[in-house]
Amino acid sequence: MNLIEIRKRSLSIETVFHEGGPPASEPLRIAAACAVIRNPYAGRYEPDLLPFMAELRTLGKSLADELTATLGKERVEVYGKAAIVGVDGELEHGAVWHEAGGWAMRAALGEPKAIVPAAKAVAATGYRLMMPLHYIHACYVRSHFSAVEVGLQDAPRPKEILFALAMGTGGRIHARLGGLTKEQVSVHDGQR
Repeated sequence: MNLIEIRKRSLSIETVFHEGGPPASEPLRIAAACAVIRNPYAGRYEPDLLPFMAELRTLGKSLADELTATLGKERVEVYGKAAIVGVDGELEHGAVWHEAGGWAMRAALGEPKAIVPAAKAVAATGYRLMMPLHYIHACYVRSHFSAVEVGLQDAPRPKEILFALAMGTGGRIHARLGGLTKEQVSVHDGQR
C-alpha cells in the first residue's frame, strides 16, 4: 500500500553575507526542502505507525539528495528536521519523521555521528516552524547552534503533513561565544 501522496514540494535557499559585522569570507548557505503529503491517518487513531515511518524513508532520501545536490555534500556542516501536522492529525504522525528524516540525512552525508535536531507541531495552515540546526559531527559545537524557518503559506491543510529537512554550509556568521569548536571534535561520538 502506498501511504505517500505528495501534493507539493519546495526548496528554499538562504544566503547570509553578514549579521551586522564585516562580510564573511564565504557566505553561509542554508537550504530547506519541504514536502506536503496527505496524512493517511487524519481524523482517526492508528495503533501501528511503523509502516508509514518505513515508507517515509523514500521521501527522506529524495529531500536529502536534493539538499546535498544544492549545497554540495562535502560542504554541509549543519542539519535539522521538522514536521508540521495538519489539525486533523496528531503529533505522533509528525514524530515518524525522526527516524525517516534522520536516517536519510545520515545516509546522504556519510553517516555523521551527531543526533539530528528536530521540531514538530500540530498546527493550522500557514504555520511557520523554527527548525533547530547544529553541527553534523558533534552536537555541542556552540558556533553551529542555529535555526531556519520552514513552512508554506497553503500547508499543511487539515488532512496533510509538511515534512522538512534542512542543511547548511556552516555555523552562525560572526559566532564568537567560545565553547567546543569543530576543529576540537576528536572522539567522533557525536558529543565531543
